[in-house]
Formats: sequence, structure tokens, C-alpha cells
Amino acid sequence: MSRLEMIGSDNWEEFLKSPFAVLMLSKSDCAACHQWTEELTTFLDGDEEFKDVRFGKMLLDQRGLAGFKKISPWLAEVDVLPFNVIYKDGEKAKEFPGSGMDRLTNRLNNLRR
Repeated sequence: MSRLEMIGSDNWEEFLKSPFAVLMLSKSDCAACHQWTEELTTFLDGDEEFKDVRFGKMLLDQRGLAGFKKISPWLAEVDVLPFNVIYKDGEKAKEFPGSGMDRLTNRLNNLRR
């Protein structure tokens, strides 16, 4: 079972309340998002360092996300997908567009300090 959870209308609130959570925002037809999903999934399959972090993927073009979009007015400014948001204790702590395991792990390590 993959550690990359699918996040939707039924679980986004609980997911964001995690002590550490990485949310990848995507769309169904985004080729770069599919590539980042594969890279992230491969990394997570062998990862031991970030077991305390939840990783999720949300498809912004799915139905039922009005609540998430309402509490996330910053979404209107997102113009590059994939877009990654790191939540710490339920609060948005870091964000970055695009992909890259080094970029992600550096941000996670900085937040742990």
C-alpha cells in the first residue's frame, strides 16, 4: 500500500490536522503531476526518515472540494501544478510549485528544527 494518500471531500480536514502533512495539489490531466506522483511514490516506498509525515494528493478538478477551496483563498494564486503545501500542526507552513525530492526533503528538515 502506498503512503501517498488520495485526499478528497471526505478526508481533507482530518489530513490537514496532522502534525506533519505534505499535500500535493494536482489535476487529472496534468502530465507533470503524474510524473511527480511517480517520483514521490518511489521515494516513499523506500523512505524511513519521514515516517511521521503524511503525504497526500488532491485532484483539484474533483467534485466536493468547496470547503477546502473556501478555507484556502491562496489557491486563486496557484498557476503551476503540481503545487505542494506542507502543513505543520494544521497550519500551512511551506509551499512550493513543481516537483523535486531535494526541495521537499530540505523544507521538511527545516521545519523539524
